[in-house]
Amino acid sequence: MTSNLRILGAPGRYMQGAGATEHLSKVVSEFGRKCFVVADDIVTGLMGEKISESFEEDGVGLAFGQFLGECTIQEIDRQTVHAKEYLADVVVGMGGGKTIDTAKGVSLRLGLPIIIVPTIASNDSPTSRLIVVYDDKHRLSEVLKLPRNPDVVLVDTAVIASAPPRFMIAGIGDAIAKKFEAEQCALTGAHNFFGGLPTRTALALCDSCYSTIREFGVGAVQAVKQGIVDESLENTVEAAVLLSGLGFESGGLALAHSLTRGLSTQPDANSALHGEMVAWGLLVQLIAEGREVTFMDDIIAFYRQIELPTKLADLGIPA
Repeated sequence: MTSNLRILGAPGRYMQGAGATEHLSKVVSEFGRKCFVVADDIVTGLMGEKISESFEEDGVGLAFGQFLGECTIQEIDRQTVHAKEYLADVVVGMGGGKTIDTAKGVSLRLGLPIIIVPTIASNDSPTSRLIVVYDDKHRLSEVLKLPRNPDVVLVDTAVIASAPPRFMIAGIGDAIAKKFEAEQCALTGAHNFFGGLPTRTALALCDSCYSTIREFGVGAVQAVKQGIVDESLENTVEAAVLLSGLGFESGGLALAHSLTRGLSTQPDANSALHGEMVAWGLLVQLIAEGREVTFMDDIIAFYRQIELPTKLADLGIPA
């Protein structure tokens, strides 16, 4: 149901910094005593032992559900069965966007608190209540919604810095569009993902997201390439995860994201990340808006500086 109310939503708590996962067991203990973690084999192999030790020290039960790689209804149901058998009272999603959305699906099915621990900053799904579901052929199937945003989002920037740089670059591509998409929603009276109008707060967050990325994005990419955490990385991760997430959900989306629906059906673009598609879609939106040549030259120069796609061939689609 839509309304003419201004509506803004947000996670209950956002925590970010190098070593943030060291606090996970204590955060979980605020919500329950038996934790079910949805994570793939790679994430479990890298982080599972250390996390298990801290949970044991704090007397919090822990079980891992092996994520199989795609957020489908079948995978959500499978993970839900395991969580229910374990008698979990809190769910953690640890990994990339599809892992996180699967964990959200388990939380939705069982009505349990949800804590999100992203291991990459390739998109802004961690703060959102949306659950993007695909079919077994990797095509978008439906979008489910939690009754509320995640209870806690915990971002370990040391983990983000250790991931391949392409994920950070894609996160910048996803986030940089939010200012321009939210502005179009406000201009046309379009509703956000809560069925209301964008608040001025949401628009301000989108502005801050864009300015932060333009100021610190290049430095953040260099930091990830070196595997270090510095101010540029911290600021850019906050923009790509928190500001971008709040901005899209409470501000709304426009053409830049709409184009990803078509791009994602193209077999040649199967290897392209969501944020890479959004970045290209933003260029199309800006041209459709009739932006000045000098403005386009400036943003394209920034794209090239951090290796974002500027043409379809960059997404794998032949010209």
